[in-house]
Amino acid sequence: MKKQILLNLLLFGLFAPLSIQAQTLTKDENQSIENILNSYTKGVQTGKIKVDSTKSVNDTLTVFATKNFSYVPFRIDNYTSLIQKLKDSLSAQHSFKSIHIISDNKDICNLIPRSFLSLKDKPAAFTNPSSIPLIENLSRPYTPTRGLNGKHIAMWPSHGAYYELGLQRWEWQRARMLQTVEDKYTESYVLPYLVPMLENAGAIVMLPRERDTNPYEVIVDNDGHEASSPYYEQNGSNLWRNGVGTGFAYLRKTYKDFENPFTEGTYRVTETVNKEKDASTITWTPNIPKDRNYAVYVSYKSLPNSTTSAQYTVYHKDGKTSFSVNQKMGGGTWIYLGTFAFDKGTKGKVVLSNYSKETGTAITADAVKFGGGMGNIARRADPDSIIPNTKTDRSSQRIPRNAYQPKIDYPYIVSGYPRFEEGSRYWLQWAGIPDSIYSPTHGRDDYGDDYKDRGTWVNYLAGGTKAAPDYKGLNIPIDLSFAFHSDAGTVYGDSIIGTLGIYNSSKYNGKFADGTSRMACHDLCDMVLSSITHDIRTLYEPKWTRRGMWDASYYEAWEPRVPAMLLELLSHENFADLRYGLDPRFQFTVSRAIYKGMLRFLSDEYGYKYVVQPLPIDHFAAVLSGTNKVKLMWKAVNDSLEPTAVPERYIVYKRIGNGDFDNGTMVKKTTFTCKIPTDQVISFKITAVNKGGQSFPSEILSVGISSKSTTKPILIVNGFDRISAPDDFTSSDDEQAGFLADIDNGVPYKYSINYIGKMKEFRRSIPWTDDDSGGFGDSYGNYEKMVIAGNTFDYPALHGKCIMDAGYSFVSTSKSAAVANQLLNTNDYSAVDLILGKEKQTKMGRPGVTPLKFKTFDADLQKSITDYCKTGGRIFISGSYVASDLWFNPLAPARDSDKIFAQKILKYKWRDNRAAIEGKVKYVASPLTTQQEEFCYYNKPNETSYVVESPDAIEPADSCAYTALRYSENNLSAGVVFGGSEQDHWRTVVFGFPFESLKGDAVRSSMMKKILNFLLK
Repeated sequence: MKKQILLNLLLFGLFAPLSIQAQTLTKDENQSIENILNSYTKGVQTGKIKVDSTKSVNDTLTVFATKNFSYVPFRIDNYTSLIQKLKDSLSAQHSFKSIHIISDNKDICNLIPRSFLSLKDKPAAFTNPSSIPLIENLSRPYTPTRGLNGKHIAMWPSHGAYYELGLQRWEWQRARMLQTVEDKYTESYVLPYLVPMLENAGAIVMLPRERDTNPYEVIVDNDGHEASSPYYEQNGSNLWRNGVGTGFAYLRKTYKDFENPFTEGTYRVTETVNKEKDASTITWTPNIPKDRNYAVYVSYKSLPNSTTSAQYTVYHKDGKTSFSVNQKMGGGTWIYLGTFAFDKGTKGKVVLSNYSKETGTAITADAVKFGGGMGNIARRADPDSIIPNTKTDRSSQRIPRNAYQPKIDYPYIVSGYPRFEEGSRYWLQWAGIPDSIYSPTHGRDDYGDDYKDRGTWVNYLAGGTKAAPDYKGLNIPIDLSFAFHSDAGTVYGDSIIGTLGIYNSSKYNGKFADGTSRMACHDLCDMVLSSITHDIRTLYEPKWTRRGMWDASYYEAWEPRVPAMLLELLSHENFADLRYGLDPRFQFTVSRAIYKGMLRFLSDEYGYKYVVQPLPIDHFAAVLSGTNKVKLMWKAVNDSLEPTAVPERYIVYKRIGNGDFDNGTMVKKTTFTCKIPTDQVISFKITAVNKGGQSFPSEILSVGISSKSTTKPILIVNGFDRISAPDDFTSSDDEQAGFLADIDNGVPYKYSINYIGKMKEFRRSIPWTDDDSGGFGDSYGNYEKMVIAGNTFDYPALHGKCIMDAGYSFVSTSKSAAVANQLLNTNDYSAVDLILGKEKQTKMGRPGVTPLKFKTFDADLQKSITDYCKTGGRIFISGSYVASDLWFNPLAPARDSDKIFAQKILKYKWRDNRAAIEGKVKYVASPLTTQQEEFCYYNKPNETSYVVESPDAIEPADSCAYTALRYSENNLSAGVVFGGSEQDHWRTVVFGFPFESLKGDAVRSSMMKKILNFLLK
């Protein structure tokens, strides 16, 4: 269909300038056409569609509509309906057999994405196949045959910190607004969500910015110098030797101007062998400075006879993972393998072997990098000239300095930021990319370099492949390019600026190197944009704004020689947008929508039926089965938005003590039983798997069998599943609004990389004047260099370790499984430990649109606890909002039944919310203990634990209950214990702050022992 209509357009001269087109219809008929066109823009912010002109030739009518009509997502059904409606409206005066509508120089039938067309109507697709991908994870227990296996995707999260030569400082490319800045904000989608989703589907994802948020970095290299960790070679039948040409060397702590570490050293080379006994190996052993996760990158040289199967094995904490790397591509830069936990010291390593099924091919080896590190590219201002210092005049020529002023020898300075926060221009220099790529201005404008280099970098990656056969590069077969941005703009009230997509169809004469049409860029843009807006509207906000699809010359959409798009997800300056945009649930949904859009696009280009990876499982429980076995139980979660996302199998991952999770065990059922050792905390997480890939992991549950215990185990119930945006407010007159970090800064999913500091300007009328004076939404930047801890979903292990230290065994369960499976009972468990963390009733975005979630005690849980207590139960509960969520949550009117439950069953009542700010509590004499001791909890944003901004003050609600702890700064009651009464034969301990937020393992273990001794008397 597309080919035939294009031919007709050429025959009828429809691409002639609009000014010479004949006007063939009456004014009323034109108005009727306009009305019909505008009726097809519902759900898209197009503005009014107008008819520029019409032309009729014989029985064919062509309507030339304004460009904004091309923003509509056309499908066969709405296109067919539109044409028929136009024919019907004109049938009284004319008999047109065919009607064409031209918008933005395109017939709208050609705006129907290829995937929606019948096989015979599909135009040729762009593909950039590779029989052997850059990287294969040999330890992964599944292959996503209908996902993105072997596809190579280049993408990036907008800008980053850069050096502004005109101001002689490092700065963000956007203003600090609404507790974030675009340079970091878009990373909060790409790094924790979108990249893992794509990788779980089998894709190899390339980024021009550092992906590891870890500020520590260790380099191991054969050339030594700053790479001082142990490097070791073992020679077999083929010896390692220096290769011809240059390799990596870490010669200096900082790099300036155009210094390239990948041209200052040597690399090693040998030939592959097909017998393991003849193998030669190289071992890189990093001296890890701190226990944590580290990204692992390898480097090598690509040679004409390079192997396609270089086998690297990463030995990380309690495990190993093997990879095959195709060294015919990607040589001379950092190639990411994965992120792994490493112990402090030299316990971990990476080993490369020349053993391969390909005999006689070259295998090369260079440096290995662990961790993200701090920025090490140093920049300085020009001492001889004045440089424009605003984004609008940076194209001006430099002005020579006044001869009467002293010449200042400006020092070279690094950013002082973790490298992942810097712009791509600096990562690409550290990664050995030629300076012609990362600095097209040759050092004269870092801002311009940064946004221009990303598209050019895509072509450099793909250079030598089908996509860019005449371009010198890394020979990586890139399938698509994706730029993730947030836009600017502010409006009052609940108006959302929303989502915009940008593509370019005209560059390179409108064709890719293989001759296929660059309209594939439009299809990618349409499918991603449609996926995002559909999912947001369905799950969260029916009024979410879908903006245009611009065919425009934006560098990041224009330059790549592969299907490319630029996404402006929302306005980071607009309060209504960020109410949603700072919520981790929204970030997950948007990222999943983007992944689904890419999957649908690529599956059509390559001609296979796609399957979407499943959602995470729920109703997870880990209970004992026999004397030394654990039984895991869970439920699959169906995706209401995607019928293919059905789990087929599951992977059970196990962790022993403080180690790392293993590579997983594949199971078919929703139960799993295994033996476990005694006197250790054993932890599990589950993922769901299908032909599209692997889901995100479940929460982590733990069990522990104590050889000292003579009683029934303790049941830990993880009731802390909240992730959310910060609390916010709007004044009744809408003159003020903002986020309330001091009251509740929300709960990040595992960690936050977008938070920079609390908001300080709440007046909507204050305008932006400069990035240093952002007006409404202006925020502090005192936390912008820190990765802030969030909900790790791993608290049963922490509680369980304390329980085992007290001499008891324990099991754990999610709240949903505990209620559904009636696990709260005195027959199986001697006590219950309910973790509530920062659980409280929380909205999503605009108040009243979606139901509140994360109530501390919902009706089902209240019933379970009540039944448990009345049978003589023993329960310990801790959380920031155990009282205020029931008494004074501004989003949910208090219920008498909630208060009665707290007072009559758990024996406490609300006294004050936001009870303390100094983060200190102390024992007072009570049945819990008569000791005098003070403790600290995490009350400020930090990298270790989620922050407790607003703990509750609670008081005894029964004459037999006692205050056991008080906040040190004001002596408000912080904890209540109840040891039973003549009528009520149960025991409770309730804290108005989370137990897991206490600082220090010994402190927590000592307190848990006192709690259990009291409960189990």
